[in-house]
Amino acid sequence: MNARRPLLGWLLVAPSLIGVAAFLVLPVLLAAVVSLFRWDLLGTRSFVGLGNYTSLLADGALANSLVVTAMFTLISVPLSLALGLVLATQLVRALAGSAIVRVIVVIPWVCAPLALGVVWKWILQPSVGALNQILGVRIEWLTDPALALPAVAFVAIWQNVGYISLFFQAGLSRIPASIYEAARIDGASPWQSMRFMTIPLLRPTTFFLAVTQVVASFQVFDMVFALTGGGPQHRTEVVASLIYHEAFEASRLGRASAVAVILFLLLVVITLIQQRWFSRRITYDLS
Repeated sequence: MNARRPLLGWLLVAPSLIGVAAFLVLPVLLAAVVSLFRWDLLGTRSFVGLGNYTSLLADGALANSLVVTAMFTLISVPLSLALGLVLATQLVRALAGSAIVRVIVVIPWVCAPLALGVVWKWILQPSVGALNQILGVRIEWLTDPALALPAVAFVAIWQNVGYISLFFQAGLSRIPASIYEAARIDGASPWQSMRFMTIPLLRPTTFFLAVTQVVASFQVFDMVFALTGGGPQHRTEVVASLIYHEAFEASRLGRASAVAVILFLLLVVITLIQQRWFSRRITYDLS
């Protein structure tokens, strides 16, 4: 009987493993293979080895897209986590109407990013946009090289903060109330309770959200494409935009695959660094 349990377990997870292999592992392997060839999608392939990688490293487009993506991540992820935590601390109190507010704040996350990008592009239009009409000024939110990336990051924060707050609400609900009662008896202020108890005890949730949000921010494309299409002077050309340009506009599938492989390896390294940093700082036992 005990010998059959491992086999039964593998059979139960087999459908999920097939999906992971078909839609995750196989595309990565195919991208790694295609990155070794020069291919325009229609003609014959020619083997170039690491030529696509060397040309990308010598080209400033890859460096620019990596810098833009890193800046987008540094703006959007920390602010999304901070605002999501603040919103969660208010919604977890179960005040009147909080259930409706939970639904409202998560609506942007379930909407299609491309559709949201189209709507926000209209809102941020310099002449007829709703935001400039309210402010009574003309600001080139999406065409000014200094404002385009912060504007895109703001839209991403607006979309994700409700989703993040739901996870923080779940984490907050697991913290025993006796911990806060003991802190109040010892004279701790609300800020001290937040800093020395809430934030440390939420590290498992923060770790999950940090990893998933960083990965998502490095893969962002559709919203950026709808808002700026790469932006003024390539100021919003993220890595995914570069992959799209190389593959479908320049017809250089080998270089596009090389960028995808570099992005994959970079995300693996960043995730491992995050895991190593959080592993020694996470508390799972709240009993």
